[in-house]
Amino acid sequence: MRTKSAFLGALYRSCVLAISLALAACASLLPNGKQETKTPWNSYAEALEMFGKIVPGKTSLAELKILGFDPDTTPNVALLGHADLLRRLVAASSFDISVLDPALHVCAIPRQTCFAFEIEQTQTDRKRFGNFWLDFLNFDRKTDVSGWQFDALVVLNKNLVIYKMWSGKPSIHSFENEHSPLGPLQGLGASVIHR
Repeated sequence: MRTKSAFLGALYRSCVLAISLALAACASLLPNGKQETKTPWNSYAEALEMFGKIVPGKTSLAELKILGFDPDTTPNVALLGHADLLRRLVAASSFDISVLDPALHVCAIPRQTCFAFEIEQTQTDRKRFGNFWLDFLNFDRKTDVSGWQFDALVVLNKNLVIYKMWSGKPSIHSFENEHSPLGPLQGLGASVIHR
């Protein structure tokens, strides 16, 4: 009798352990994602350090390209011609040139050789967590979003940097929670109505 009882106890513990491991494994099946803009910098600190090496009035176009601001070879670096740059300056100044940085006044004059490089780099990691079955059946989806963003504008005139500006978010962290009481049936009504 003891042997049967011991066997059933061991079987029960084995089943509980197997179910626990299966549920833990299910959590690892939740999808994760990453959004990354490819540039030479792997972190906000690296991008800011590079940007600090740009000196208006001293940094040339060739030196700027060595630092990674090269739309010909570096992905996601935009080249803004004089017209695009002028549109941005006029929008920022509300047609009043006196509110612009003095270094940019030369760019407001027609037919000048001003142009700019613009970079917008964002890197975010999206990690889903929570109950696998609630997520899989679309009842409850929880996502942890973290990362950073760096934006910069470098204005040149005659192949010499005359102005630079940056902004960004050194740390992005948000939490998304999507709750659908009807689970997989939640969007069914709208799809039936549109048919």
